Amino acid sequence: MGRKDISMTPEEVRAFLEAGRTLQVASLHRDGHPHLVPMWYVVEDDRVVFRSFSRSQKILNLRRDPRLTVLVERGEAYAELQGVMIEGRALLIDDPAYLLTLYGKLAAKYAMLGREPRVLAPEELADASGRHAAKNTAVILEPTRIASWDHTKLGGAY
Repeated sequence: MGRKDISMTPEEVRAFLEAGRTLQVASLHRDGHPHLVPMWYVVEDDRVVFRSFSRSQKILNLRRDPRLTVLVERGEAYAELQGVMIEGRALLIDDPAYLLTLYGKLAAKYAMLGREPRVLAPEELADASGRHAAKNTAVILEPTRIASWDHTKLGGAY
């Protein structure tokens, strides 16, 4: 008897990504070594989106080679392990207006300003993040392959 299918459905992948907290992002250095960093992210139109300073190593890597792999995972015990790994290409956006909107979405998900996440009024968002938007690049991940696993579907068996 073969192993039980533990992959997630597209709906489960979407819900898992939307609930996830930290995105592991792997880009490639010029010499081919992976550059792996944790990032905050949001999901827009079923695509993972994050931002970073335009001069960061990950953005420099993605400008040279747009291939990347990302991972969101959770679980402590083997029977709890869940994850989604996405391979794809980076679509880089340098538009400050888009980046300001992205900052707003991130502030609603993460405690960027204060102890709790919160939706910011447009003037609050401009005051808090407007000066950073022009120095940032957004990355929209265009997936080419998605792998997922959900060990809770094993029901405690291996």
